[in-house]
Amino acid sequence: MGEFLAIVQSIILPVFVIMAIGYVMQIKFQMNLQTLAKLNIYFLVPGFIFVQLYETEVAASLFGYVLLFFIVYSLLLYGLGEGIARALGLKKEKKTTFTNSLMFFNSGNYGVPVNDLVFRGDPFAMSIQVIMLTLQNVFLFSYGIFSLQAANIGRWKAAAGYFKMPVLYAMLLGVTLNYGNVGIPEFIWIPANYTADAMIAMALITLGAQVAQFKITTYLASIYWSIGSRLIVGPAAAFVIIWLLPVEGVMAQALFIASAMPTSVNSAVIAQEYKIHPEYASQVVLFSTLFSALTVSVVIYLSGIFFGG
Repeated sequence: MGEFLAIVQSIILPVFVIMAIGYVMQIKFQMNLQTLAKLNIYFLVPGFIFVQLYETEVAASLFGYVLLFFIVYSLLLYGLGEGIARALGLKKEKKTTFTNSLMFFNSGNYGVPVNDLVFRGDPFAMSIQVIMLTLQNVFLFSYGIFSLQAANIGRWKAAAGYFKMPVLYAMLLGVTLNYGNVGIPEFIWIPANYTADAMIAMALITLGAQVAQFKITTYLASIYWSIGSRLIVGPAAAFVIIWLLPVEGVMAQALFIASAMPTSVNSAVIAQEYKIHPEYASQVVLFSTLFSALTVSVVIYLSGIFFGG
């Protein structure tokens, strides 16, 4: 019990303290959430990803294992979401929103700080989280938008959406310069590091501000199913996949913890942007984020038991 409480105190509480600051600031000052979101998506997250991938030696085998885990995990969550949505009798658009709430989890402004605190800045562990973050963003801004928009604007136009996102290009540039052993001038590298250092705090402030805007209405049954599937069934499925893959130690821990994150805020953002059940999507994000304080703590504790060696 002492170790579990230490995890809550040293890892989860710091995350929620900064989120609470963002929440209070939003209530008091009514900050422009669109500007905050754009600052994160178009500047801070790409800068963070670029610096991490440039600095860290990412072996092809590491990327391959993370990619394989991600694909299998996403397919399992998609099947689970579709099955539950049909059992609940959800209609097409709401079924898509429900399934997206399971597949898209908060790898960035929640997962990155948790990884940083759990592994105390270990570059290898962070590189795994960065790959997960990048894959999640590419997936979210491609299939996520496509699934919501295909029926309205056509498949090709919907599928092209993710090419506008800088995260993809930051990933490619960071990996290319890293493998090519290309030096970066100091006048570029210094501001790039400042940008990367600012990402975690600003991301949590933004998350807290976004939570302050969420409204509670009436979708309780499907919300409970979404929360349970994302926060409990999701990590359980990840555990089985990790057990079947030839991975262990820090890599197994990082993947297991990454799988436990709450529903991505961006899933609510795109639901709002395209007017596809935005209130429902927002409530899923709100409640999964709140309940994750307990479930993520449990997963971190279990990761040390099962994979800590």
